[in-house]
Amino acid sequence: MRAVTRPLEGLLDLNDVAGGDGYLFVRDGVGVAGRGVATRVPYGEAPGVLASIEHDDAVGAGGPIAIGVVPFLPGAPVELVIPSAVVRKYPDGAAAVTVIDDAEQPVGLTPARPVAASYDIRPTVDVAHYLRAVESARDMVRIGEIVKAVIARPITVSSDRPIDVHAVLGRLRASFGSSYRFSVDGFIGASPELLVAVEGEVIHSHPLAGTAPITGDADIDARLASELIASTKNQVEHRTVIEMVHDTLLPWCSYLDWEPEPSIVKVANVQHLGSRVEGRLSSPAPNVLELVRALSPTPAVGGHPRSQALELIASVEGFERGPYGGAVGWVDAGGNGTWAVAIRCAELSDDRLSARLVAGGGIVADSDPLAELAETQAKFQAMLSAIIRP
Repeated sequence: MRAVTRPLEGLLDLNDVAGGDGYLFVRDGVGVAGRGVATRVPYGEAPGVLASIEHDDAVGAGGPIAIGVVPFLPGAPVELVIPSAVVRKYPDGAAAVTVIDDAEQPVGLTPARPVAASYDIRPTVDVAHYLRAVESARDMVRIGEIVKAVIARPITVSSDRPIDVHAVLGRLRASFGSSYRFSVDGFIGASPELLVAVEGEVIHSHPLAGTAPITGDADIDARLASELIASTKNQVEHRTVIEMVHDTLLPWCSYLDWEPEPSIVKVANVQHLGSRVEGRLSSPAPNVLELVRALSPTPAVGGHPRSQALELIASVEGFERGPYGGAVGWVDAGGNGTWAVAIRCAELSDDRLSARLVAGGGIVADSDPLAELAETQAKFQAMLSAIIRP
């Protein structure tokens, strides 16, 4: 394969480049969008395949990428896509386009037209089963078998007309522009949580754990944020995640720093406790894919200790998570890339007539099952509001 990268003449909207059948990973207008498939490669082979592509680069910071989703279960097989054409936008506002072999340069698609449809929403796992699962996890924490476990539940949205991915991505941009919005082979979403990003020697992560709703009333939301910060339950949950991320990344770093106290991270429907992590990688720097494998799933979506939490999840949740709780992102030939935790997402059927949504929360000793149920309901709103258009 041979790739050519050139500065982009005429800025394209990444949502419109990806459309309904392309590939997208973007936050605040910065990211990548691809069309077509040059090849699909196993996860572990992606760095070698990208490095083998002959590249005529007039930009100096572009080139082919591989994009994909790492499932929740560690060790599950993963295949990444190398799009045949990619538009990349940078933080400084510049943009570049890369095409492989004889692929056409992508153009922006016409914005999606509004469509009215009828929808049916049903729990895939009975709510009573979910509440019992939360109780089981809480009891395991109370007797000291685990520190934390994340218990999730799925719902299915069925539509009488195909769900328009292009339109959903546009609505996610309007409401969740500062989240990591993604679209990969029918897996779409807007995650607020950065798993890991590598740019040269610099590494970033932004773990989130601990959640409160957003009501739209500034005074009430401020009170809820203060209660979230003061909550022992949420602080324990958050500290577990931060310590795991720090301890996992530290062996690869010459230095690694993090915020001493968590801050509030707000998205349209909920607010979280978050702590930024930043460091410098030792030489030779690892490929971002190696770090993704080491970090995922984090305690924010699985639990701690990892093996015991995953065993509990498999025994009590009553469904297979698939991509939910894993990671989604991209990597280039230099090992750089950005990966988000795969939450606030929907897994579409091949005919686009249904979507499976999953939401969960961290369970510790003080967890209340009905409060956890309410938290999942708040988290579902991110994708429900983008999909449902009666």
